[in-house]
Amino acid sequence: MIQITENAANQIQKMLIKRALGETGLRIGVKAGGCSGFEYIFRWEQSPKDTDVVCEGPEGAKVFVDPKSLRLLEGTVLDYDTSLLSKGFIFNNPNAKSTCGCGVSFSV
Repeated sequence: MIQITENAANQIQKMLIKRALGETGLRIGVKAGGCSGFEYIFRWEQSPKDTDVVCEGPEGAKVFVDPKSLRLLEGTVLDYDTSLLSKGFIFNNPNAKSTCGCGVSFSV
């Protein structure tokens, strides 16, 4: 399961309202690539696929994860950084043995 922090949930809800395209959640996943072997992916979705795991956070924020990605994301805490230097979603992934400097890719 993926844990969604209050900061991440607030950002998800804010972006869904701002986009106003009928999407109901954020899809997160993993694909091969990046400088460390795997990279995180994000996409806004109108609804989960039948095989997706749906993780719900504060304020009803929803994250959709496919079963293959969940194997590498199990136990991850999805947060959102609101500092002045960088803004964006952050994966605190206990399965990542190392991450690249940009924080977008990782190895297991």
